[in-house]
Amino acid sequence: MTDSDSGHVIKFCKKCTISSMRPRITFDADGVCSACRFAERRETTDWNEREEELKRLCDFYRKNDGSFDVIVPVSGGKDGGFVAHQLKHKYGMHPLCVTWAPLLPTDIGRQNLDAFVASGFDLIQGRPNGQVARKLARLAFEHMGDIFQPFILGQTNFPLQIAVKYQIPLIFYGEDAELIYGGEVKKERATRNVGDHERQYFSGRGPDSWTAYGLSAKDLHHFAAPKNLAVDGLALQIHFFSYYVDWVPQNNFFYCSEHTGFTPNPERTTGTYSKFASLDDELDFLHYYAAFLKFGIGRATSDSAHEIREGIITREEGVALVKKFDGEFSDHYWKIALDYMGMTDAEGRAILEKWRNPEMFDGNEPRYAVWK
Repeated sequence: MTDSDSGHVIKFCKKCTISSMRPRITFDADGVCSACRFAERRETTDWNEREEELKRLCDFYRKNDGSFDVIVPVSGGKDGGFVAHQLKHKYGMHPLCVTWAPLLPTDIGRQNLDAFVASGFDLIQGRPNGQVARKLARLAFEHMGDIFQPFILGQTNFPLQIAVKYQIPLIFYGEDAELIYGGEVKKERATRNVGDHERQYFSGRGPDSWTAYGLSAKDLHHFAAPKNLAVDGLALQIHFFSYYVDWVPQNNFFYCSEHTGFTPNPERTTGTYSKFASLDDELDFLHYYAAFLKFGIGRATSDSAHEIREGIITREEGVALVKKFDGEFSDHYWKIALDYMGMTDAEGRAILEKWRNPEMFDGNEPRYAVWK
């Protein structure tokens, strides 16, 4: 399908539900997306060999004096909890867990974070200046269509600051989202390059870019990466746990339900069918809804696409779920977001319409959809 104005050919993957509107994703001549092809390649991975790599890495960085030897960014959710618990109890590491506070924490999010700490982990939480976070959230919504940028900046950069402050040169994140969910095509590697953050995570707007809107360098300090990323002469290493293990988010959920006290939401998440992912923030809804307007890719598309690749649901089931839930609007969470940003309903809706992609929509109706 081709949009007459831009000439952009909009494709839907023949194996999952994702479209070519996802930033940086690619499709091959058979109409299959790069994330699905990567999932196929992972089926031939020698996970025993990868585990031996992980053991050697842990042996190199492990400390025997009782001090922390690895940073694990967590939220209290299933993925960070899985990484931290595995590193501590299976590989003998002593993790210092780091979380960046949600902009508006949910009750279930607080409960899960408390349960995670109670299950046997040390935690440092970064909570930014409330006025700065609100202003940055509003600016990001206006200029990027993404209220979540303050959280994304802090979630990405605050663990780097803690690693430098506590002189811990190893950081372990969960999955390599660029490869697993569809992004830049590259050779799979264990590590992440800090130089890729601005392009892959911040949509080209690093923390410094917000000084043009009245925020100072002091305001943005905890949202930015440290200037010097060396620790005791060692370059700071950011590793993906998904490189070393067969990463399946649903399995992480079952694991953390057993080991870290994780509890799913009693109700499904707005815009999708799941109950156990991204439960921490009241503003989560608007992040995904705005993505739906910009790219035609809502929460149900993202969830179903990776669950199809993991063999949990079929493509037919995924298409039906996308049709039923993608782009669902919540008046409840919309009002919460408006109040947080200090906006009227009219102001907020005008910004949403500014970000609605005419390539993907005919008025309020999707012009292109995976079920059409």
